[in-house]
Amino acid sequence: MTETPQSIELPGWIQDHVRRYLASDGEDGHMWDASSAGGDGVFPTLLLTTTGRQSGEPRLLPLIYGTSESDHVIIASKGGFPQHPAWYLNLVAEPSVDLQVGSEKFRARARTAQGEERTRLWDAMVSVYPPYAEYQARAGREIPVVVLERVDR
Repeated sequence: MTETPQSIELPGWIQDHVRRYLASDGEDGHMWDASSAGGDGVFPTLLLTTTGRQSGEPRLLPLIYGTSESDHVIIASKGGFPQHPAWYLNLVAEPSVDLQVGSEKFRARARTAQGEERTRLWDAMVSVYPPYAEYQARAGREIPVVVLERVDR
């Protein structure tokens, strides 16, 4: 079975999701059933691999995503906590990332959406995963909207 680069640090339900995603080449795991984490609904997920800003090691995490034209969009919500998630800080330090979306694997460059683009993408992502609105209300920070632009087009 494939191990994630930092599987010891991830909660068991996330480890299980990643294992299923990798073992099935994205067939089992691409659509995530949130009931495994106490939520409600089924959502599209991708696997994001960043480079640890301190360790230099790969860091893999499944994240809910949306699309905008040919780009993928993710939200750095950390469940509404006041600090940004480590994966977001990693991609700010090194915006070159690896993605797996279903069975497709490719390189991408991450950037944080600003202004009207952020507003438009935020609204679209709240329609994909409604709890983002609640997360924003309690975060005490503007939650970043990240655009992942494929580099091998």
